[in-house]
Amino acid sequence: MRKSNYDKFPATPTEGRLWKGWEAILAQLSEERTLRGERQVWVVECYQGVHMELLRAALEQLAPDRLIESDTLFKSAEEIEQMTYPYVTDDRLFGYRARFTYADFFDKERLASCRATLEEETGWTILFGHGAAEVETAPSLLVYVDMARWEIQLRSRRHEIEGLGVHNRQESPSAHYKRGYFVDWQVCDHLKKRLLPKVDYWLDTHQAEVPKLIEGETMLQGLRKTAHRPFRVVPFFDPAPWGGQWMKQVCGLDPEPANYGWCFDCVPEENSLYLSVEGELFEIPSNDLVFAETRALLGGPVEARFGQDFPIRFDFLDTMGGGNLSLQVHPTTQYIRDTFGIPYTQDESYYLLDAEEGATVYLGLRDGVNPEEMIAALEKAQRTGEAFDAERYVNRWPAKRHDHFLIPAGTIHCSGAGAMVLEISATPSIFTFKLYDWGRLGLDGQPRPINIGHGSKVIQWERQTDFCRQHLVNQVEVIAEGEGWREERTGLHENEFIETRRHWFTEKVEHDTDGGVQVLNVIKGDELIVESPADAFEPFVVHYAETFIIPASVGAYTIRPYGTSVGKYCGTIKAYVRFRS
Repeated sequence: MRKSNYDKFPATPTEGRLWKGWEAILAQLSEERTLRGERQVWVVECYQGVHMELLRAALEQLAPDRLIESDTLFKSAEEIEQMTYPYVTDDRLFGYRARFTYADFFDKERLASCRATLEEETGWTILFGHGAAEVETAPSLLVYVDMARWEIQLRSRRHEIEGLGVHNRQESPSAHYKRGYFVDWQVCDHLKKRLLPKVDYWLDTHQAEVPKLIEGETMLQGLRKTAHRPFRVVPFFDPAPWGGQWMKQVCGLDPEPANYGWCFDCVPEENSLYLSVEGELFEIPSNDLVFAETRALLGGPVEARFGQDFPIRFDFLDTMGGGNLSLQVHPTTQYIRDTFGIPYTQDESYYLLDAEEGATVYLGLRDGVNPEEMIAALEKAQRTGEAFDAERYVNRWPAKRHDHFLIPAGTIHCSGAGAMVLEISATPSIFTFKLYDWGRLGLDGQPRPINIGHGSKVIQWERQTDFCRQHLVNQVEVIAEGEGWREERTGLHENEFIETRRHWFTEKVEHDTDGGVQVLNVIKGDELIVESPADAFEPFVVHYAETFIIPASVGAYTIRPYGTSVGKYCGTIKAYVRFRS
C-alpha cells in the first residue's frame, strides 16, 4: 500500500479573530460587558451534548448578578419522558421523527415567572442552557455553544451527557443516539436555524478543556466562503465487529486499535467542519453550512426537493482483513415514511476502492427463493443460534477493485470480507434492518439488534439473480471521451435519485455543477487539483480516497492530475441528484 497523504484535518481559511482558552474568552466577554448598558440580559444557547458543568463554572467567573440555567425551567424529567415516549419507543434502535420545539419542553408557569423576573430585575443576567434563546428572545448579547453529532456520540459512550430534560446519562449509547436522532437534535436544529444570523459569538467546546471563541460575522463569513468553493468535511473513523485494516495505512490512522470499520467522510448531519481562524481550527457541525447557505450549497432544484437536508452520503466500509457485514436490507420509501416519519430512504451502492483476492458482495436473492422459507430460516437462526445458510438464498458475487454494485431500497445485501467499499447513498443514516449477523457479538460484547420483522416487510422478492445481473452489477456506460479522458455512467438504479459518473483521465477534465451540489471521491491517483476556469476560488488539492464536495454555486470547474500524479492515469467518481431528464 502507498504512504498516506490523506488529510484528516481539512479546513476553510477564514479571516477574523479567535480567542483560545477560558482566560482569553472570559476577558473578551468581560470587555463586552463594559460596552453595554447597566441592565443587560445575555443568552448563552447550547446544543445538546455540551458539558453544562464546565460551562457553568466558566460563566460564574464573569460574576454576573444572576446566572440562570434554562433547563431549570423545563417540565419534570418524568413529564418529558412521557411526552417523548411515543417517538423514542422501546425499540433498541428505531423511533419516530418528532416535531417538538422547545416550547413543548418548558413548564409554562416557570417560564412565565422567569420572564417576569427578567423584566423586573436590573443589573446583569446571564441565561444559559438549552432553549435559553426561547426564554429571552431579544438578548443584549447572544452566544451559541455548538456541538457536532459525532462528538455527542463519543460523549454518550463515556456517559458524560444527558438528553434534553431527561436523566439518561447511564443509558446505552444507542439509546442516546436514538433520542437525539428522533427528538433532541430536531428541537435544537429548529431553534439554531433561526439564530444563525443573529449570534454575536460562537463558542467551540468540542475540546472541552481548550474552548475557542469567534465572532458571529467570522462564522458567517467562513460559511459563505465554504459554500462557494470545493471543500471537505472532517472525517471520523470508528471500529466495527467486522472492521478491517486498509484505512489504517491509506488514511494514516493510529495502528493500535484492532480495526477500523467505518469512515464517515461526507455525512454532513454527523460530520464537523473546520474553519481555520488565526491558524487555529474552529470546529462546528457541518450541518450549520447546510442551514446557513442552503441555496448556494445545494442549488435551487435540490433545495426544492430536499429542503435543508444534504441528500448525498459517502462513507467507507473496510473489511480488508475483517469479516462480512451483517446481511441487511433498507426500508422502501413508503415504509420509512409510515413507520419512522422520515421523508426518503437510504438507497445506496457499493463502489469498491480496493479488494483482496476472492472478495465478494452479497446482493439480491437467488432465483426461485421461497419468501416464507427464507424468513423462517432467518428466524430460526436468530432463535437458536444456528448458522443461516446465506448462499442458499442470497447471490454472492465476485468483487474486484472498481466494481460498482447498485442497491436500491428493498434489496438484500452486504459486503463480504476482503473489500474496501466506498458507500454512495442517500443520507437517512440508521435505517439498516439487519437480518443475520453471522453469529457474532457487537463491540460491547452484546448481540447486535436483528430486525427480521421490519426487514421481511420491505424485501423486494423479485430482485433475484437475473435482475441483479441486468440492473445492479457493473452497469457501466461510456458517456463521452476526449483526448486524455473518458466519462462513464456507473449508476445508480432508476429507482434511486442519485446519479454517478466516473472519470478516467491523464489530462484536465471539465465539469459543471449544472445548478446542483456534487460529491466526488478520488478513486485513483495520489493527488489531483480542482480549479476554477474563472478563478472564482483558490485551487483546491485533493488526495487518494478523499471525498470532497462541490457546492452548486461553483458552476464550472476542472480536475487534473497534480504533483506526483502528473502524467499518470487518475480517476474520480461523482454523485449528484438527478433533477433533469
